[in-house]
Amino acid sequence: MSDGGDGYEEEVLGRAYDSRLMARLLHYLKPYRWPVAGAVALLMLASGFAVVGPYLTKIALDEAIPGGDGRQLALLAILFLGATVLVFVFQYAQAIVTTWLGQRVMYDLRTQIFGKLQRLDLAFYDRNPVGRLMTRVTSDVETLNELFSSGLVTVFGDLFILFFIVAAMLQMDAELALVTFSVLPFVAYAAFVFRSRIRSAYRDIRTRVARLNAFLQERFTGIRVVQLFNREGAALDRFRELNDDYLAAHLRSITYYALFYPVIQLITAVALALIIWYGGGSLIQGAVTIGVLAAFLDYARRFFRPIQDLSDKYNLLQGAMASSERIFRLLDREPAIRDAELPAGLPAGGRGEIRFESVWFAYGGGGRDGGRDGDGDGGDGRGGDGDDPDWVIRDLSFTVAPGEKVAIVGHTGAGKTTIINLLMRFYEPQRGRITVDGVPIERLRTEELRDRIGLVLQDIFLFSQSVEYNVKLGSGEIGADAVAAALDAVGATPFVERLPQRTSQPLGERGATLSVGERQLLSFARALAFDPAILVLDEATSSVDSEIEARIEEATDRLMRGRTSLVIAHRLSTVQGADRILVMHAGSLVEEGTHDQLLERDGLYSRLHELQFVGAAA
Repeated sequence: MSDGGDGYEEEVLGRAYDSRLMARLLHYLKPYRWPVAGAVALLMLASGFAVVGPYLTKIALDEAIPGGDGRQLALLAILFLGATVLVFVFQYAQAIVTTWLGQRVMYDLRTQIFGKLQRLDLAFYDRNPVGRLMTRVTSDVETLNELFSSGLVTVFGDLFILFFIVAAMLQMDAELALVTFSVLPFVAYAAFVFRSRIRSAYRDIRTRVARLNAFLQERFTGIRVVQLFNREGAALDRFRELNDDYLAAHLRSITYYALFYPVIQLITAVALALIIWYGGGSLIQGAVTIGVLAAFLDYARRFFRPIQDLSDKYNLLQGAMASSERIFRLLDREPAIRDAELPAGLPAGGRGEIRFESVWFAYGGGGRDGGRDGDGDGGDGRGGDGDDPDWVIRDLSFTVAPGEKVAIVGHTGAGKTTIINLLMRFYEPQRGRITVDGVPIERLRTEELRDRIGLVLQDIFLFSQSVEYNVKLGSGEIGADAVAAALDAVGATPFVERLPQRTSQPLGERGATLSVGERQLLSFARALAFDPAILVLDEATSSVDSEIEARIEEATDRLMRGRTSLVIAHRLSTVQGADRILVMHAGSLVEEGTHDQLLERDGLYSRLHELQFVGAAA
């Protein structure tokens, strides 16, 4: 998967067939080896009975009708009908089995991809648009479903039919069979030309559908901005442009198909004409019978149909190769944040001590993957040449004692949010180490680390499910009483009680039915319901009004007792009661102390305080 570009591009397709990729794809059929074997057997039986009809016709024309044998003719008719019914039964059973196979493999793949996407680090999501990832889970997997359900197994049916028809024609009259097959070089040339053209068109289709998906996801997510600045017209123009490109690619593909099939029909007509000309001449000379000639005409019609199908299967195969390459590239990607081979556990009596020891960090620097910091801390990934990256955190050392409430303040871009990202192990520092309760966080399982920390962000994300789900996020360890207690603790109970279904009320996408303040209260309740030892608030009250902020302050002051608390804030009024305040500037810790101590020093904190309070009073 390409990580560069504008996020809409797809990589150029590789080879139309890759044995390594095919081997990996076939691995997904391993748990279903017996259904696969059954499908192949059904295809072989259907193909075998499908070529019986023309041979029975030959016997009827050469033996039963000239001999006036009505019983033999009736028997042949019954056998013909029976063979047709059996073909129907076998093809129906085969279609059911192969469709089931395709759906099972698609289910397994989707589950595996979703599991992988949940484990990948945030730096990966910083660079890959959601629309592109949606394409992986949906249309790329659907392409592989088509391969398994109507391509990989059913291609055997086409090959079986061709084999049986060739064998029957050679057995009846080898010379006439060779005359019939003389048109095959033209079929091969037409298929070769078609293959190269449709491959180019398919590449264009895949590129354009990825662009379209990424554009739609981005515009729908940012619809408020689009409407606020009256950019609906510009967005529609861009969508028309992308849609026109997508339409043109599909129309080009349809044009190639529209040319290929008539060409095959023309070649089929030439083969039939050769049979009539050469076979008719042989019939006049007595070298062949009328039954053989009739059977050859029927076999010729049936012979070219699988060739058309195989050309379709080739297009399906090349699409599946492209999709599988993208999917396997995603599945093979190792998360940048991985648990240690022998992870250490947090001490049972640990109360949440946090320690940063000479930590240096740069997004994209020092050979690490990068992203974008919530502060805007230079997270563009342009971290120099790796030897001299753009450090976002510089030689940072501090300790937060168990139960202590520490605030972090500073200008935008000072590195405040990056500290939280490093503590949560969303990213890893290039130098130094971070410990929780004396254990380096890289030696902890990320699950255990994040269980210990409750995080409330400025950017609130709620799921479209119920209030209760958004508080406990599906955890079976948090009951209804714990949900109610968390809602009550943060003062969210009054507005939840006003909802028609109370805690069972669906909230809509991203909690669209709630106000910003109400969404923030639910995010507080979510963090508190998990009863963390460490509580981290990242600009958590910057989006709420003074009344709700006061309510949250009252609740959090009560709930922070006994917990280690780390509070990031722009508004200094929210951190004046902190046990200690850390002042950040350009990634470095420049001051620390209580509110009163820092004001007395007349340093950076004092200037920030003056700008906010004196400026506001003016």
